[in-house]
Amino acid sequence: MATATGQYKLGPASLTEALFASLRERIINGDISPGEKVTEQRVADEYGVARPTAKACLERLTSLGLLRRTAHRSASVPLLDAAEIDDLFFSRETFESAAAAHLAREKDLTEELTTAQSAMSHAAERGDFRGQVQHDIDFHWALVNGVRSDRLARMYEIIAGEIHLTMGQFAAHRRTSPSTVVSEHDAIMEAIQGGDVDGAQQALSEHLGRAHERVRAQISGS
Repeated sequence: MATATGQYKLGPASLTEALFASLRERIINGDISPGEKVTEQRVADEYGVARPTAKACLERLTSLGLLRRTAHRSASVPLLDAAEIDDLFFSRETFESAAAAHLAREKDLTEELTTAQSAMSHAAERGDFRGQVQHDIDFHWALVNGVRSDRLARMYEIIAGEIHLTMGQFAAHRRTSPSTVVSEHDAIMEAIQGGDVDGAQQALSEHLGRAHERVRAQISGS
C-alpha cells in the first residue's frame, strides 16, 4: 500500500491552486510522462493532501486537456497524434490571429505582453528551457487577454491545456535557436505597435506555422 511521503512541497498559495500549478508544471515539462497514470491516491500520497483535494485538481486538469480519463480508467497524460496537432494549431491561429488584429487596430502593446516577452528573452539568454516554455505560454495568453473579452478567454482556455502540453512534450523550442522564437515574437509586437493589422496577423501565422512544423517533425522523427 502506498504511503504518504509529502515529497512535493506546495507554496503559500491556496492549497488547491498550488497543487494544480505543481502538477501542471510536471505534466507540461514531461516529469510525468505521456501514458503515465495520475490517480487520486498517487497525488494524495505524493503531496500529503486529502483525496477530495486531489480529485478536484485532477478534474480541473482533465477539463483543460492536460489529463484524459476514459470510462472506468484512471486519468493519464495524453500524447496528441498528428491529426490532433493539426487541429490544435488551426484552432490556435483562429483565436490568436483575431487577438493580434484587435491589438494592432488599437496599437495596444499591453504591459502583460511586454513583460512576458522580456521574461522570455532573459530565459533564452540563460538557456532556460522551462522558462522559455512558460514565458512563451504567457506571451500567447497575453495576446488573448489583451482583447479584454471574457468569452474569448474562456474559449481559448478550452485548448490552452493542450497547447501547453504540446510545447512541453515535443520540446519544440529545443529544435531551434533560443533567439528564434524571441525574434518571431518581436515581429508580432512591432506590427501591433505600428498598427499594422495585416502584418501582425502575418507574423503570427508564420510564427505558429514554424512551431507547427517543429512539432510535426518530432512526431515523424525527422
